[in-house]
Amino acid sequence: MTETAEVPLIKASDIEKRYPNGTLGLKRASLSVALGEVVVIVGPSGSGKSTLLRTLNGLETITAGEITIDGHLLHERAADLRRLRTSVGMVFQQFNLFPHLSAIENLMLAPQKVLKLSAAEARARAEKLLAKVGLADKADVHPAQLSGGQQQRVAIARALAMQPKVMLFDEPTSALDPEMVGEVLEVMKQLASEGMTMCVVTHEMGFARAVADRVVFMDRGEIVCEAAPAGFFDAPTHERLKTFLRQVLKA
Repeated sequence: MTETAEVPLIKASDIEKRYPNGTLGLKRASLSVALGEVVVIVGPSGSGKSTLLRTLNGLETITAGEITIDGHLLHERAADLRRLRTSVGMVFQQFNLFPHLSAIENLMLAPQKVLKLSAAEARARAEKLLAKVGLADKADVHPAQLSGGQQQRVAIARALAMQPKVMLFDEPTSALDPEMVGEVLEVMKQLASEGMTMCVVTHEMGFARAVADRVVFMDRGEIVCEAAPAGFFDAPTHERLKTFLRQVLKA
């Protein structure tokens, strides 16, 4: 964790997401993430956590409010989205690796296509990132031959290959077997210690307590409260948060 800057890298102001059937998925949600800050979003299933995260790179369109990334308004025009997405890396529950490409080819593809790196430049970057996530020896292996934890680490490295200013993680360990969760969280902890700006939706309360600068609690599409980890976990003041913590932290 690092000292946070005054100007937020991400700023979502009073955003709403209304679905075609009229249901409100997000209700006047406001969130800011400063440069170098790690913000962890928690809450019960269906509370709007993933919807909020997906609005921050335009995967979900908002029906009210506004979002700025690094000072630029997130418009719905395709050109704006493409430009902003080069600054925002995202890692999903499912790994979404290209099955016909090796690990290193998965990392090389976007830097060549989007950033116009040469094959040699893209390979050099990919090799460094695979080493960073502990998979230097798996460069030529295809996803089907990798464990779930290894695939997710490749997915993290692939997002980092675009050299984003912020990383969004949408429940990155929820699809993993329990014994593989730790290896992915260790990579995320390393990124946080290096000052990467991160916004993480997760059910891993130990990770939130250890790594977050700030923990945000959502319920029914609303941001109910937020606090530094010590206050959030050890001295919660909101009744809905108290109920949630009793449920998720009980032995």
